[in-house]
Amino acid sequence: MGYLGRRIGLSQDNGDSNPGGAGGAVGGGLLDLFAHGYFERQGDIYNNPGIAPSSGLTATGGVISDYTDGSVVYRAHIFTSSGTLNVTALSENITNGNTIEYLVVAGGGGGGNDSRGGGAGAGGLRSNFPTIPSPFKTPSYTVEVASYAVTVGAGGAGGQNESDPAAPNGGFSRFGSPGTNPVWVYATGGGGGGTRDNPRDGADGGSGGGGGSGGSGPAPNGGSGGATQTSPDPLSPAVQGFAGGSNEPSLEPQYGGGGGGGAGSVGEDGSPTYGGDGGAGLQVLIAGPQQSSAAGVSGPGGQGGWFAGGGGGGAYNGPNVAGKGGGPGGPYAGGGNGGDPGVNNSAGVYATGGGGGGEGLFGEGVAGSNGGSGIVVVRYQIGSIPTLKATGGAISFYSGKTIHTFRTTGTFVTTEAIPSAEYFIVAGGGSGGVASAYGATDAGGGGAGGVRTNVSGHPLATNNPTLAFTSPVTYTITVGAGGAGGLLTGASNQGVASSVNGPDVTIITAMGGGAGGGAPPSYSPTNWDGGSGGGGGGDDPGGGSGSYPGSPRNSQPYRQGYSGGNRADGPFGYTGGGGGGAGATGGNGNNGQGGIGADGVSLSITGTAVKYAGGGGGGPITGYSPTAPPGGFGGGTGADGAGAGAPGVTNTGGGGGGATTNDASVNGSGGSGIVIIAYPS
Repeated sequence: MGYLGRRIGLSQDNGDSNPGGAGGAVGGGLLDLFAHGYFERQGDIYNNPGIAPSSGLTATGGVISDYTDGSVVYRAHIFTSSGTLNVTALSENITNGNTIEYLVVAGGGGGGNDSRGGGAGAGGLRSNFPTIPSPFKTPSYTVEVASYAVTVGAGGAGGQNESDPAAPNGGFSRFGSPGTNPVWVYATGGGGGGTRDNPRDGADGGSGGGGGSGGSGPAPNGGSGGATQTSPDPLSPAVQGFAGGSNEPSLEPQYGGGGGGGAGSVGEDGSPTYGGDGGAGLQVLIAGPQQSSAAGVSGPGGQGGWFAGGGGGGAYNGPNVAGKGGGPGGPYAGGGNGGDPGVNNSAGVYATGGGGGGEGLFGEGVAGSNGGSGIVVVRYQIGSIPTLKATGGAISFYSGKTIHTFRTTGTFVTTEAIPSAEYFIVAGGGSGGVASAYGATDAGGGGAGGVRTNVSGHPLATNNPTLAFTSPVTYTITVGAGGAGGLLTGASNQGVASSVNGPDVTIITAMGGGAGGGAPPSYSPTNWDGGSGGGGGGDDPGGGSGSYPGSPRNSQPYRQGYSGGNRADGPFGYTGGGGGGAGATGGNGNNGQGGIGADGVSLSITGTAVKYAGGGGGGPITGYSPTAPPGGFGGGTGADGAGAGAPGVTNTGGGGGGATTNDASVNGSGGSGIVIIAYPS
């Protein structure tokens, strides 16, 4: 599975979310942090992934997530509070496109109180998702143009008083149409956990609550676990959970409460030495691919898609141990842990329907824990994407092309032949130069990583070879690291080459960016020539721009970049030149000011223009004039009057900023490179 985006509010059909469009063209709502981060890492790829125009349902309501599962594109509406799913148009071309899949989970019950309370039952779970096991899976559900009410149940409050019956149950959740012939999907709230005193039995519910423990004195015997109730909706089967665990009266004194039932199994019985574990929950990946193993909705910024785990039973006396929430699912299923002599009990997880944990001795006189609130998720197919011809890298789609973006070294594995592919290869940028610790000698900016491309019309595409892939073949994609920067203890460093290589293609290599010039002799660069040359510094001249490996300096049958700028001798010493970039020569140092790092080049193959391979800024003179001139700026900002050279931007091949005269200064590292391969879908 992969994500296309998550949006709060209006559908993504209300704008193509192109960051380069007027006002952002983002339609309604806000991207969540994960989705925003995803698109930033993609170089502001906008969330129009090249699929055919949506022919699925049109609807609003809840938090909307679009994602892929294989070649199918789904839209999920996630409700963590009550609301409405408004279907405004039906599917046009998708087979069974008006049939939805749903998950309805009620609120979990509250945990039992008074030092050995039973764990609460999970909220009932109702779903027709394909992976739902028997006997839970409910039938298909077809929608029409209408408004469908969504109710999300609250978690039950933890038990407060030892003389009360079982703690409160969770609230019900449901989804359906309020029309003339409504068809509701209804999940019953989880049963509350039993307390220590009478009646001690766990409450019935979607999953039953665990029985409270007995003890010495007038109430020695333990309680029984609550039963699971069948759903009152008309859908069959009507099962929505399992029973809670009991506290065996034959083993008095009983110091561990029973675990609450879950959607995956019964709660464990309590014993003289431990509280019972809550029943297991179920994993339902209806909202997107699994992002972690924790409880809650799946997808960007989300969790592992586990729901409806029972709460753990509390334990009274050391060395007794409390039950864990969620049984075999552990914390993944959302059930709260019971309390014991060492730790307090915990609540069910928000929006999972997990049962609350039963109170233990540690929390005596406090309360049982609250149950987790419920959730409703609806999903349907909205389109499809082309069959992939290869795997590897981050895959996106734009303008009829499949795009593989490599930000780290990896493999490109073909599943069918690709007779013609575009490529854009950027090497790692060089680090900025190292300045003298005590003399008026400042350093040049790092050169940008070299750029190799055959993208038609690109200024660096001249003479670069075509690229074809056979199948099935594994190709090695190398993404070069930026040259390392550091303290004033050594030379600056050239960036590392990036390349595409395989058994049936000639290696295509972009040279690493040249290192910025530094103060001689200790801080001279390892190599100021490169894909683009490093800026001059100290007694070092500006570096030469790169060429195809084996060609002499500045001989460029395949131009990869430009030379670095020259150092300048000012009234107080040398200033560094700017690093060369893929688009221009680096700026020369000037009257105490560092040279400007050269401009990079743009690429819009992913749908929006992104700049790559800018040169690093040169370092200025500091400490020898009343007002320190500024450093150069570019792919990596040059050092300012008091600070260090800034690094080139990750995955752009930008050069690092040159250091300035200061015994605490640092030269900036080069930015790592990137490799992009695109071909017709």
